[in-house]
Amino acid sequence: MAGEAGKPRTVLLATEKAFAKDAVTKIEGVFADAKYTLTRLENYKSKDELLTAVASVDAMIIRSDIVDSAVLEKAGKLKLCVRAGAGYDNIDLTACEKKGVVAMNTPGQNANAVAELVFGMMLVSARNNFDGSSGFELTGRSIAFYGFGAVARAVGKLAVGFGMKMYAYDPYIPKDKIAEMGATPVGTVADLFQYQYVSLHVPLTDE
Repeated sequence: MAGEAGKPRTVLLATEKAFAKDAVTKIEGVFADAKYTLTRLENYKSKDELLTAVASVDAMIIRSDIVDSAVLEKAGKLKLCVRAGAGYDNIDLTACEKKGVVAMNTPGQNANAVAELVFGMMLVSARNNFDGSSGFELTGRSIAFYGFGAVARAVGKLAVGFGMKMYAYDPYIPKDKIAEMGATPVGTVADLFQYQYVSLHVPLTDE
């Protein structure tokens, strides 16, 4: 099948934990319209399967799958690696740069799903894992965020709906902007831990 300017393009969808069926159907439709060939490696059990699958593809879409120097070495034609999620923790960016592979992510696309998981865990904790004891209410309690990006803000909306007080620290967002988004800014990471819940939403970096 032909891609841009008549050149054949092959894209690998490599997901150790597969996407939902509806999501895969939409992905297939996009690539069919673009006349790209889509190959799928889903629910794979070993890295060897991934190493074999990347050998002849031009691009790949992953989730939390590890793309390290070994994968990039096998992917002789690879030019683009897209992570369906925020952050690049599972992609070796240095190795990508050396191989001329562009790495991209999709920040905010799964923010609601992650936020619901976070808040669900808070509810379970507040109710003592539903062990029959009474637990406590979240209303009137406080939650502090380390990092105030899309996921944290989505959690914050749920927290406000439960009547919680919201605080945040993010060195990359001015305090007045944090306040505009509904949270009380704090000055340091240490300040976060005076509140009852601390929710971390930061990438893995040297910092």
